[in-house]
Amino acid sequence: MLTLRPSAERGQADHGWLHSQHSFSFAEYHDPAHMGFGNLRVINEDRIAPGSGFGTHGHRDMEIISYVLSGALAHKDSMGNGTAGGKNAGVILPGDVQRMSAGRGVMHSEFNHSADQSTHFLQIWIEPNQRGIAPGYEQKHFDAADKRGRLRLIASNDGRDGSVTMHADAALHAGLFDGGESAQLVIDPQRRFYVHVVRGNLKVNGIELSGGDALKLESETQLHLDSGRDAEVLVFDLAR
Repeated sequence: MLTLRPSAERGQADHGWLHSQHSFSFAEYHDPAHMGFGNLRVINEDRIAPGSGFGTHGHRDMEIISYVLSGALAHKDSMGNGTAGGKNAGVILPGDVQRMSAGRGVMHSEFNHSADQSTHFLQIWIEPNQRGIAPGYEQKHFDAADKRGRLRLIASNDGRDGSVTMHADAALHAGLFDGGESAQLVIDPQRRFYVHVVRGNLKVNGIELSGGDALKLESETQLHLDSGRDAEVLVFDLAR
């Protein structure tokens, strides 16, 4: 079964310094028909104005992935990331994938320090398969060439193929498609798949999607991507 989730039907929030589009219910946007999909709970497409950001706030028991499209996102947390002498610099750039396991509790902030460029990124929440773990952080860069015309694994439950490791029964692929480039994936009909077109245009199992559109796949055995026009896509393999 294929179910389209059009970009225009997403929740909207405009706080002046932040414009956000919510694929699933979040904050003031509540839609009982879109509370999540499998263990995927949040996809927020955020644009942060220059010199603005999210002040220090807390999370727990959630796997949080940040995927920057343009600009830079400065991350600082209670684990020491983003601070002088910390293990990680905490600045997330295009091509980077950051995974933060909130576990039993973490405080963090996210900021756009640029004076003239907005930060455009996706904030993704996936429900963990174990609660109360120690909070954790991981960040890796994936070159555009590594995603060109293929689906590159960028996050998984075991860190295989150089992906970041999520404490969740899920996997996340990213791809770039243009012209005659295509990819096909044999998928498990017992799992759920969510294809989110980040930007550009792309056909997914014969259905044309534009930036912000998504397609839910249930009880399907094949995923086929083609006819891309400057397309960037994320494919989620999810537990039911």
